[in-house]
Amino acid sequence: MSAIIELKGVHKTLGNKRVLAGLNLTVNQGETLVIIGRSGSGKSVTLKHIVGLLQPDAGNVIIEGRDTADMSYAELSELRMGFGFLFQDGALLNSLTVGENVALPLREHTRMTDDEIQRMVAEKLAFVGLELHENVMPSVLSGGMKKRVGLARAIIREPQIMLYDEPTHGLDPIMSSVVNELINNMKSKSKVTSIVVTHDMPSAFRVADRIAMLYGGVIIKTGTPQEFLEADDPIVKQFVYGEEQGPITT
Repeated sequence: MSAIIELKGVHKTLGNKRVLAGLNLTVNQGETLVIIGRSGSGKSVTLKHIVGLLQPDAGNVIIEGRDTADMSYAELSELRMGFGFLFQDGALLNSLTVGENVALPLREHTRMTDDEIQRMVAEKLAFVGLELHENVMPSVLSGGMKKRVGLARAIIREPQIMLYDEPTHGLDPIMSSVVNELINNMKSKSKVTSIVVTHDMPSAFRVADRIAMLYGGVIIKTGTPQEFLEADDPIVKQFVYGEEQGPITT
């Protein structure tokens, strides 16, 4: 596999807190990489570096062979157009219908006709199983439905790279399974490269080709789901199994 995303020695301090301390990470084209770690460990900060919303204090973020530090604002904006981003809460606009939310990236960033946009919206809502909810307002949707609308909007421009920030957060096990299957379907149908940030270990094992654990500002282990299940490292075991291994300090 060829690397599509590389983080090399990335350092980042926010306020007085060192969040990333020389992080190294490679994401291969077409794979689903899951990043796990405790709250505040820097998972979302890592995503923001990948999409160019943050620049490292030191180190390099390389997307498709280009260092984001060498890109102009216009080039970074163009880079972001190639990403789909599913936010933790769906991030829907309550003043717009479901269909209008999903259509928004096409109306803002393309010159597609209304008929073309309508066709794309219908296609993506059908993909997430919400084809009958196009004219519904977000305020009446469940949390899981909002996540699925957010996913439809994230994929409306058919991105090559998908970023998921806690996609199953706050969902019951049944709806978590639905979201996990949508992530897997994205990979099988679109060959998309995906990075998933999550605390949800059952979901991580369900969708991951590889898992990377972030701890103390660095990746302390990368491997397959099976390798994580068999890990001897007490820090990894405590997170994966929820076992008490004694105090762990950062």
